[in-house]
Amino acid sequence: MSTPKIVVCPHCHRPNRVPEERLGDGGQCGHCQSPLFDGTPTELTAATFERQVGRSELPIVVDFWAPWCGPCRAMAPAFAAAARQLEPAARLAKVNTEEEQALAARFGIRSIPTLVVFRNGREIARQAGAMDTASIVRWLRSLS
Repeated sequence: MSTPKIVVCPHCHRPNRVPEERLGDGGQCGHCQSPLFDGTPTELTAATFERQVGRSELPIVVDFWAPWCGPCRAMAPAFAAAARQLEPAARLAKVNTEEEQALAARFGIRSIPTLVVFRNGREIARQAGAMDTASIVRWLRSLS
């Protein structure tokens, strides 16, 4: 049996220990009983960002976006489709830079959309500009 991975629930943002070989089984949060993986990007706020990015042992891919941004809105379906393809190997999340300006400033977001990949709480890659589903998936798999 492998070492368990810490997976943070996308609903209550509490950590769960999941055996690595069971990640593909989906699973439920031990606290709120919600699915740990539902194939949709998780909305993050300043309050939930640290819990997801800082505690999860999965790579977290954060889309920094804004509702007024045409390329951001155009990329949203591709990002959601990438979440369905990449979970449970990675968690995809979104940060609305209009509502979370401090997070955008903290990470030096200069243009949107910008995708930032975090592993074990640290930034490991960044890509600015809208991408289609295949490009998102290919880029993220190249980082593994």
